[in-house]
Amino acid sequence: MAFGAIFVPNFTVQAVLRSEPELGVRPLALIDGPPPTYRVVSLNHLAALLGVTVGMTKAAATQFPGVEIRPIAKVQEVAAHSALLDVAWSFSPRVENAAPDTVLVDLSGLTTLLGSYENIAMTIVSKCSEVGLTVQVAVSVNVETARVVARSLPGATVIPQGHEAKYLETLPVTMLSLSQELSEVFERWGVKTCKALASLPVISLSECVGQEGVRLHAIASGKGMRSLVVAELAHSFEESLELDDAVEELEPLSFLLGRLLDQLCVRLVARSLAIRAVHLQFELEPAFEDAFDSTSVFVRTRQFPGIYACTLELPVPSRDSKLLLKLVRLRLQSTLPKAPIQKIRLTAEPAHTRVTQGGLFVPEVPDPEKLELTIARIANVVGENNVGSPQLLDSHRPDSFRMQRFSVPSTPSPALETKSETKIAFRAYRPPVLAKIKLRGARPIHADFLGRFGDVIHASGPWRTSGDWWEDDPWQQDAWDLELAFPYETPPAQGLYRICFDSRQKKWFVQGAYD
Repeated sequence: MAFGAIFVPNFTVQAVLRSEPELGVRPLALIDGPPPTYRVVSLNHLAALLGVTVGMTKAAATQFPGVEIRPIAKVQEVAAHSALLDVAWSFSPRVENAAPDTVLVDLSGLTTLLGSYENIAMTIVSKCSEVGLTVQVAVSVNVETARVVARSLPGATVIPQGHEAKYLETLPVTMLSLSQELSEVFERWGVKTCKALASLPVISLSECVGQEGVRLHAIASGKGMRSLVVAELAHSFEESLELDDAVEELEPLSFLLGRLLDQLCVRLVARSLAIRAVHLQFELEPAFEDAFDSTSVFVRTRQFPGIYACTLELPVPSRDSKLLLKLVRLRLQSTLPKAPIQKIRLTAEPAHTRVTQGGLFVPEVPDPEKLELTIARIANVVGENNVGSPQLLDSHRPDSFRMQRFSVPSTPSPALETKSETKIAFRAYRPPVLAKIKLRGARPIHADFLGRFGDVIHASGPWRTSGDWWEDDPWQQDAWDLELAFPYETPPAQGLYRICFDSRQKKWFVQGAYD
């Protein structure tokens, strides 16, 4: 049995750089705390070279030229931690969520699939790099040893079985995640390394600091064996970005959306999933004249920013970020928010990737992804409600339908049957053609439409249909099937037609012809 530990050094800074990589080339300091006593809680190496230190006040940090001061981004930290878990779940379903910057993975049985543990560790580092995180990985048969070494040594480290104490002995005892009380006790005792802690007698240590000291002694000795606390597999994929300067135009917004969609697709690829739908939510900047509510003379309260939300549904699951960005751009071109955007939130609905197998004698259907892009471009011109597939409504009213979203069938259509069948087809006239009908009694005997004059040979009907009497525009029609002869045409012709009498308009119409 082997365990892997994945640690993200300087996690709070990496969470910000993952969404804004351009900050990586500038000195960056993150601040937190109650205003106005903001203090630096994390910084990158460029800021450290200038002299910025953790705990420094915001006012002191601004004295260093070129330092970018940012508040910590909790939302981005949550997204970075979720991406770290996605990478871990791509290797094993047994994952422990140890800390925001640390996850533990059960690697048992993976050597038959991925090779040696050295190769597995390097693969984990590479996968984390794809989601925008630089990590340290350690592999050991002892889960606590792997956790401590991953937090201490850079790169990928594989600890041979039986050599756990050797890798731990030089590490500072603070790497064991001590409490403040134990840290002060060990400092008074002069215990600074894991080797010094492991050399203490267990019984005396238990009498002085209790069972927590015994547990830490076992970890420092390389014998801290325990089982993983397996985390529940998550199915939510979300990326957010809060902007310092609100965005108004589509081009800069598309750049930011493309970055977030890339991150979502990489996370889904790591989990062998695809995107079925994308939910966009923008937090809008309130207008200056609407920023305060002046309805009350005595109280003026600041209004909450507006919310713009829309959903992009795909006919088949996809993880092509460039295609998704094009579809999102087309959607936003027709319904662009009416205020500057100061916060972006993207949520993806996961689904399994599409698996299809074509037949040798069955024509291929259009590529659903390219077809969806074409439909989106058409909808951007003619309107979203005017593009799709017609769906019959539960009504007897002629031409009663609505437009639904066009989708490609998941399975190819069956091969054509060799047995021929005689079928009748109806060619509908849209709109129906106005006609003049001559009656004898209650039955039609002559029809005049489209400049043609026909005598009725056979007539079947009438069939009365009506409906929507509860609406403002109820309808009622009497339909006939007429076989007409046209003796005045050269050569004489015949045809079978469907005509109807609209009781509300008091007019006859030809609805279509039978083939």
